[in-house]
Amino acid sequence: MIKIDRTHIAAMLLTGGVLGWLCGPASAAVSVQGQVQAGGGAVAKSTVTLWAASAGEPRQLAQTQTGSDGHFQLGTDETPGADVSLYLVAKGGQATVSKSGGNNPAIVLLTVLGNALPANVVINEMTTIASVWTHNQFVGGTAIKGSPLALRIAAGNVPNFVDLTTGSYGVTIADGVNSTQTPTLANFVTLANVLSGCATLVTADACDKLFVAATPPAGSAPTDTLAAAEAIARFPAYQPEKVFALLESFYPIPQGKAPLRPTPFVPYLSFAPSAWVLPLKITGGGLNAGGKLMFDSQGNAWVVDNFAVGAQNQDYFWRGNLSKFAPNGKPLSPAVTGFTGGGMLGPGFGLAIDAHDNEWVTSFAGNNTISLFDKSGKPLSPPEGYNVGSKLSKMQGIIVTPSGDVWAADTLKSQLAHFPQGDPSKGELLCQNPSGDPLKNPCKLVLPFALAVDQQNNIWVTNILADHVTRFPGGDTTKLETFKTGFSGSGLAVDSLGNVWITNKFGNSERGRLKIAEMAVAAKVNYNGDPDSAARLTNVLANAMVEQTPGWEGGSLTVLHPDGTEAKFSPVYGKGIFGPWAVSVDGNDNIWVSNFTSAEAGIVELCGFRTENCPPGMKTGDAISPSGGYVGGGLQLQVDVGIGPAGDVWVTNNWQDHTVCYYGKPKEVFSTLCAGQGAVVFFGMAKPVKTPQIGPPRAP
Repeated sequence: MIKIDRTHIAAMLLTGGVLGWLCGPASAAVSVQGQVQAGGGAVAKSTVTLWAASAGEPRQLAQTQTGSDGHFQLGTDETPGADVSLYLVAKGGQATVSKSGGNNPAIVLLTVLGNALPANVVINEMTTIASVWTHNQFVGGTAIKGSPLALRIAAGNVPNFVDLTTGSYGVTIADGVNSTQTPTLANFVTLANVLSGCATLVTADACDKLFVAATPPAGSAPTDTLAAAEAIARFPAYQPEKVFALLESFYPIPQGKAPLRPTPFVPYLSFAPSAWVLPLKITGGGLNAGGKLMFDSQGNAWVVDNFAVGAQNQDYFWRGNLSKFAPNGKPLSPAVTGFTGGGMLGPGFGLAIDAHDNEWVTSFAGNNTISLFDKSGKPLSPPEGYNVGSKLSKMQGIIVTPSGDVWAADTLKSQLAHFPQGDPSKGELLCQNPSGDPLKNPCKLVLPFALAVDQQNNIWVTNILADHVTRFPGGDTTKLETFKTGFSGSGLAVDSLGNVWITNKFGNSERGRLKIAEMAVAAKVNYNGDPDSAARLTNVLANAMVEQTPGWEGGSLTVLHPDGTEAKFSPVYGKGIFGPWAVSVDGNDNIWVSNFTSAEAGIVELCGFRTENCPPGMKTGDAISPSGGYVGGGLQLQVDVGIGPAGDVWVTNNWQDHTVCYYGKPKEVFSTLCAGQGAVVFFGMAKPVKTPQIGPPRAP
């Protein structure tokens, strides 16, 4: 039963929900009931508002107040469109578990529901943390707005963290991987406990302490629990120890008792985190040793897999396929096998999605081909793939340009495949080197790896066994130029201003020069009895990279301006850059880097050229992430890092234990541990980009 008073009636008239109010929620087009909670107990007399979020300003649909037991019921006759996301905000009220009594205006809690309302919902600290972190790029105060696709994705990820009907743990965060093998669950619960301390006024000054700890590097201190959560999510690496210290302030361990804090939720952190991030690991769909990843127009994530699920995989033979995931991490490709066919076998870093949502895949250590799939995972290429007259060898990077051309790197033969307008029947091979002498390659390619296209339709190519990048106008390799980089180029990306960011696996030191010389020798000399020259080379590569730590002798990034001149602050090294593999640019032109070294390494976020999008005082090339990068979520030896249309940062775990990948027969107990497990998703961390990404990043 809803209590009726003059104030409530006036509020309903102002929201335009008069008919829905008079008819009652049962006859409304949209109705919802639930409970507002804090500290595990009810919040009485809290004002609950139902909002509709879209690309414009959010619209208030209905409003009510909770009863003494925290329950509420509201509805509206308005039928929300398919492009809106519904959410609930609870403001003020009295937490029944609070000893202070009275209204607490600092209580502001949030639950994002998406386009459909469950029959019963809870609004509490956990739903607030889940809703804020997934909507980090779209929420400001109590207002949420964004594109329909982005809001659908963000709302769809809330249940990964919290059960909307109970306000307790969501299925994914509580599964066997995320609950026990990463600190994410404890991070999440610690944040909920901290908000609860203010909402329930565990001490008279609890809210003041929370607001001081959550104050961002610029701007004023928050004044309610929702604003505090938003400030922490927006600057997760800014003085995280201050928020962590609130555990001791709010919930000290009772003297003479077991060392358990009297928190409303468990588990909580024992040590301060390096950043308040909430990554989750996604598995299934045939994903195993994930390599390159891309997002289609609907935000689905596609990943090429080096290895087959469950097999005793080693580097000499890759047998993986293609995996697809919904934006919420649900596998959309067949379990175990993933998508197969079309000549694909053993892909590596070769995946591109065209304007029709078709997937272009290259194979590296299985078949020597280029394959094509439609958006349902059906192969469009023939069983043998596209191999340009059987003249391809081990393939890696592939891109689609804005004009529709497809370019792919034949790594072993140091040549490029070109399909004009994406037409395999017109395929041609460029930069061929009949001499076999790598120094005589007409395009200065020395084991080309990755490609990118800039705003002028120039094609940029990195080289594994060189310290330069190659550039030429699209379609005319005779007008090539080379530009100095660090040693052993890997991934590269072009920002919205035309600057090119290039990862150098071995950095710029003398050690790096010696390592690529060692790799070159390994490719020519069978020093370990392995007949596969590529496997011998990658053995040297992997062994060298896992030893690296951030610093001059670690990896680096070279940054080139559009004209090819090097930026004054380049190379970028240290700052959590262990052994960089891939680089991506988000919608703020900030830079994201993966590390193929060890589970200790995180992903790195750097300030880009548009410094107005960086924390105050930062310069281009400065690290936004902590000194070791953003960690957690079960990261392993990473290959790719990509930005989705809701700002989620996906990372592929490529390898797990590199010693199993080589050296003959491994111990049986470790024999399946060469392959990395799953992909790790850092929710709401980056400014979104339009997908599929074809060329430099574009706004959604």
